[in-house]
Amino acid sequence: MEDRRRRARPPGPRAVREVVRVSVPLMFGMVGNLVLMLVDRICLARYSQDALKASGPAVFTATTVIMVTTGAVGVTRSYVAQAHGRGDERGALDEGANGFALGLLLSVLLLAATPLLTRVPQLSGQPAHIEALEAQFLGLSTLYGSVMTLNTALSSYFSGMGRTRIPMTVGAVGQAVGIVMTIGLVFGRFGLPELGMRGSALGTLSAVSVMCVGYLVCLPRGCAAGLGRLLRQGGGQVARVLWLRLRRGAPAGGSLSLEELGQTAFVWLAGVLGPVALAADNVVLALNYAAVIPLIGLGAGCAILCGKAVGAGRHRDIPHLMRVTLTLCAVYVAVVAVLQVAAPALLLSPFGLDGADAAVTAHAVDTSRVLWTYSAAFAFSLTGSGVLECLGLARFGFVARIVLMWGLCVPTIAVFVLLSRADADMLPVMWVIFSAFEAATAAVCLWRVRRAVAGEENRLHTGGPVRQTA
Repeated sequence: MEDRRRRARPPGPRAVREVVRVSVPLMFGMVGNLVLMLVDRICLARYSQDALKASGPAVFTATTVIMVTTGAVGVTRSYVAQAHGRGDERGALDEGANGFALGLLLSVLLLAATPLLTRVPQLSGQPAHIEALEAQFLGLSTLYGSVMTLNTALSSYFSGMGRTRIPMTVGAVGQAVGIVMTIGLVFGRFGLPELGMRGSALGTLSAVSVMCVGYLVCLPRGCAAGLGRLLRQGGGQVARVLWLRLRRGAPAGGSLSLEELGQTAFVWLAGVLGPVALAADNVVLALNYAAVIPLIGLGAGCAILCGKAVGAGRHRDIPHLMRVTLTLCAVYVAVVAVLQVAAPALLLSPFGLDGADAAVTAHAVDTSRVLWTYSAAFAFSLTGSGVLECLGLARFGFVARIVLMWGLCVPTIAVFVLLSRADADMLPVMWVIFSAFEAATAAVCLWRVRRAVAGEENRLHTGGPVRQTA
């Protein structure tokens, strides 16, 4: 018992180095995705107003659907991390192969949903030519979404093994290609055809396709052998493996999709406060998205290391790893908060504040000064939900988000804005309410993590708790 306690408390500096080593490349990868997204939006805004109007609903719809598949496949990193923690390298290869098989299945289902997805714009009530542009984009979004799903499965093997520099490098190459191709295909430059809205989707497709090739080149040969071992088990066993994997991963994908829907509902509700509040919120929302992106990398790194600890039977390492991660998050949030409070106009200018009227600028600046509350709450909820995923408890986080986000948060904000209709001064208060419910989600997830650590739970491979000994 005493030996177990000693191993449960790794040296502080070593834990910090491990979190930084694993998380920082993931942070840079997320920043690269942000840059690619910003280039895409800027290109469409400069191409035409119609393209800009169509891009918002189209990109949101595509992202919401694709997050379901990428989130579900993303649980692969937890399976790989646990196998790596056990010292079972062949098992890690097999888990990576299982994730790739699930990615193939979900990619096929996503492609099959293309006809249905292209009909979504008909529900928007937009002019016919805007609907046509949205349908063009959505028809191609399932192509790049299916490749993104495979990429998530492939990158999850490297992430689960702690080799996060490979996803960072492969991602950077793909993002660079995507930026060039998006500019070229939207505007017809570099000898490429001018495709406008379709060029945006094809630019993303080119980026993720390059990433897919990069991952396949970097994969060890044993992954193909692992896929062969899975297939030789027979259709019944393959179905059982993939079904359990889907059950453990689908709630994570659902949580990501619900988060995206919640952000959209927030925008709609901000519109009740009037056009000034809506315009200010659109600018602030972009800044908030950029601010929290690096936190996603830190949370993912923590989940990977916690999964490795669980595989090694060291559940007691989890609180320590979480404390290190949350300390790094706190430092980052503190720096961002200082900038948001002291120099909000400087931060907001790249996101559309330039040229806005005085009222929009004033309300955007005031709202920016409370954004740090959401960043702080998001850091805790993201870390908690990530650790739950590595324990096979993503369903708990999914249910918590449904109850707190859709059962309580959205109705509360709806009542608030209806009582404050057309009062743009209430926009910062609206953000504080949103942050408070995100903090409540974090508290619930962290409570469940604490309980899982005490009970040494690990539900990735079975339907019930598994107690592991060191």
